[in-house]
Amino acid sequence: MTTLNEYLDSAGCSSELKELIGLISMQAVPIREAFINNQSYSGTENTSGDRQAALDVWSDEHITDALMRSGLVSEIASEEKPDIVRNPKAGTGFAVVMDPLDGSSLIQVNLCVGTIVGIYDNSNALSMGRDLKAAMYMLYGPMTVLTVSVGKGVYIFALKSGVYTLLDGPVKMPEGNLYGSGALKKDWTEKHSEFISAIEKDGGKLRYSGSFVADFHQILKYGGVYCYPATKDKPEGKLRLVYEANPIGFIAEQAGGLISDGKNDLLDIVPQKPDHKTPIYVGSRGIIKDLERIMK
Repeated sequence: MTTLNEYLDSAGCSSELKELIGLISMQAVPIREAFINNQSYSGTENTSGDRQAALDVWSDEHITDALMRSGLVSEIASEEKPDIVRNPKAGTGFAVVMDPLDGSSLIQVNLCVGTIVGIYDNSNALSMGRDLKAAMYMLYGPMTVLTVSVGKGVYIFALKSGVYTLLDGPVKMPEGNLYGSGALKKDWTEKHSEFISAIEKDGGKLRYSGSFVADFHQILKYGGVYCYPATKDKPEGKLRLVYEANPIGFIAEQAGGLISDGKNDLLDIVPQKPDHKTPIYVGSRGIIKDLERIMK
């Protein structure tokens, strides 16, 4: 079986990028072990006003500390922090953007959550998604899996006995019929409602858990679309361009899919601030093209 290290070597990754991907991927072990003792809410909110679970805070501090100590990362932008963390002593120009624990509201009911990470090699965490050097996410389900792209396709690895081995890849996103949409239906715009109705008329199957990364993983494997749209009261949407849309969109495109705000490819948008919010539609190429025709 091909290991993660062997794959990264074959993909021509630099030793520094390989070390950084390896370091981040292995944080899945302590994060998963911390689930039992971090079940409650912390009593604080992140920059978007979301209640922080204790494990949100723990995961953010843990990964940030590991990255700072590594000396590999000059900038860190985290969903759980209001400002970018800078390390002037870093020996490389990597910048990391992350959602340390996506879907944390599901921890208490033991549903799937994950960690989303994007890596730039230009020391700038507020770069457009198309400039990513690598993107990855760890998914804490029945297995601990790592989905990663270094710009040469998408590969999925499973963690066993401290080693990630290849589970699937290169992954190609099919034109499937799964769909999931966030926000309350009563708040949807007319165009978004029209889009969802068209999917349902074509036999679409609803899949929505409340964990963006877990729901996207189903779309990656089976095809379809995940969306968190603009709403009547929040035209900017809810999810973040930097921490969530760009890394997931980079992976989607590498698998043959697309990511859009309904009109524009999100990978081509330069973030205006760390907490830049955007509507998100990510999934199979055909269904995203259909969406853009409806929205335009």
